[in-house]
Amino acid sequence: MPPCDLDDISGSQTPVRREVYDDGRIIDISHRYHPDMPSWLSDDGLGQFLRLPASMKNGSRSNVSEMKLVTHTGTHVDAPGHMIDEYFDAGFDVDTLDLHVLNGPALLVDVPRDSNITAEVMKSLNIPKGVKRVLFRTLNTDRRLMWQKQFDTSYVGFLKDGAQWLKDNTDIKLVGIDYLSVAAFVDSVATHRVFFKSREIILVEGLKLDNVEAGIYNVHCLPLRLLGAEGSPIRCILIK
Repeated sequence: MPPCDLDDISGSQTPVRREVYDDGRIIDISHRYHPDMPSWLSDDGLGQFLRLPASMKNGSRSNVSEMKLVTHTGTHVDAPGHMIDEYFDAGFDVDTLDLHVLNGPALLVDVPRDSNITAEVMKSLNIPKGVKRVLFRTLNTDRRLMWQKQFDTSYVGFLKDGAQWLKDNTDIKLVGIDYLSVAAFVDSVATHRVFFKSREIILVEGLKLDNVEAGIYNVHCLPLRLLGAEGSPIRCILIK
């Protein structure tokens, strides 16, 4: 391989980090990983999750980073084994999730800002039959909780009756929300178990829904193929 000609890269500009692409047609709804992003039950954020064990500045031939973080950090997906141990033992991990459910037409809706997502709230949203993927934007987005370092137990999420109503009365198979858990803190385990019991509903958490109009999009979410893992970081985009 010929040596790199540094003259060819000397004019490189500062990298541009974007939230939208293709003149606004593609919207990134994943949060960028950084040490000060919130982490479950932590007052100190995620912390230093990335290190550089091989560095060209220290004589290595290339830069090689190493990452260590909880699989339920940032924008991520849950697998059924997250809250049901029998499913964890049976191998229902993120590698078994249905990519058809994670990719396709989706409805972004605004949830009333004065409540967790209960059965009554679900009824009030009037989500049509046949809609299979719904992203729920809540007070979490208004409060910018995913931009705050300290974990906040007062975030908005589903209560058990809201999850049960969704399961019994809609065709929704993908539930997305704008904080680290789809379930309210006060009802976390019971609500997750309602969603996970049938293994048909996939939960995507920690979505970045700021400055996105409510409406219909194509959503594309791809988890890592982590054998044995009950959660995975996920890159999610919306396409108009």
